[in-house]
Amino acid sequence: MARLKLEGVYVPNVTPFDSKGEIQYDALANLIEYWIQAGVSGVVANASTGESPYLSRGELQEVLRFVIDHIDGRVQVLAGTGAMATRETIELTRDAAKEGADAALITSPWFFRPSEEELYRHYYTVLNTIDLPVVLYNVPKFTGYSIAPKTIARLADDCSGLAGVKDSGGAPGNMAEIIRLCGDKIACLSGAADMFLPTLSLGGKGAVLAIANVVPGTCVELYNAFKAGDIMTAGRRQRTASHVNNVLVASHPQVAAIKSALNHMGYKAGIPRSPLGPLNELQEKSYTEALKNTKLY
Repeated sequence: MARLKLEGVYVPNVTPFDSKGEIQYDALANLIEYWIQAGVSGVVANASTGESPYLSRGELQEVLRFVIDHIDGRVQVLAGTGAMATRETIELTRDAAKEGADAALITSPWFFRPSEEELYRHYYTVLNTIDLPVVLYNVPKFTGYSIAPKTIARLADDCSGLAGVKDSGGAPGNMAEIIRLCGDKIACLSGAADMFLPTLSLGGKGAVLAIANVVPGTCVELYNAFKAGDIMTAGRRQRTASHVNNVLVASHPQVAAIKSALNHMGYKAGIPRSPLGPLNELQEKSYTEALKNTKLY
């Protein structure tokens, strides 16, 4: 399998829910247009920011089908298909392939902590069972561990279907080592907003960022400025991105804060699905005060 080219800014889209927890597809369509108009390279359906653990298998298929149909080839569409077990991961990835996704974003298994050899076998099995490019997703804050760069490099050597890695660990040394070992084979993408410009500087290809739901233009401008050699502008956009990330992701409940910001901007992102809830009054006041000079809305 020829490796899929991945570069630029990708949005792990929120899933809009109403007060009863039902998916609001008209709102999702408006958000997709907002992101595409900002110049993103792709949308990642059913990722963590999309509350994928709270979606049934049928809903995962339905959301992905809607995103693919609405985008209609204008940008790439990736599908989050990670699960705790290898068998379920294969089933979800097969679903994504049938729907026509460009690639699957696969979180490493959580709950039980696999060894590095077990992680290798897990991804190797998926990659050699499903004919769909895969982006390995390293997200320690959700899984409780980080995949070793040497394991990622081993998979890059052994599996042509591995198109990239999204590293959300936020450690410059870890990203540098991944790029050193296999950056010439796969696309190394930052999953941490603070690491976007550093990742590009190290030789990475782009980012999949939760804050791109709210400030896709800032993220795209950072990427374009770096590619054009305008490091001063890229640095200014990185400072803005880091500030927004600190407020919406690091200092407040991530999904609720991102949805609240989008709601304030006029997009009907709704509220998180239970057991998560919306921001309380104090949290709303805190984040709006912190972002009042950032010109989000």
